[in-house]
Amino acid sequence: MQTKPFKLNPKKLLHSKWTAVKPVNKEKHFMVTKLIFRDEETQVIEAVEIEAVMTWRVQVIDWHALQDRAVWKQGCVA
Repeated sequence: MQTKPFKLNPKKLLHSKWTAVKPVNKEKHFMVTKLIFRDEETQVIEAVEIEAVMTWRVQVIDWHALQDRAVWKQGCVA
């Protein structure tokens, strides 16, 4: 059974916290540290920069990927 993606408000992405369902390199908890805009005038978000809480490693991902419940959970879940 496939779960439906949840609605995500792009205006509330900055500084939001996420938990990886399948952690890689012991990186489980992340925080959105930067929004990357496609167009500065219209403020259309293209991607987000997320930082691993444990290692501070930064990666850029499509912000829509955060809606996939098989990959991400919203908040810092144990």
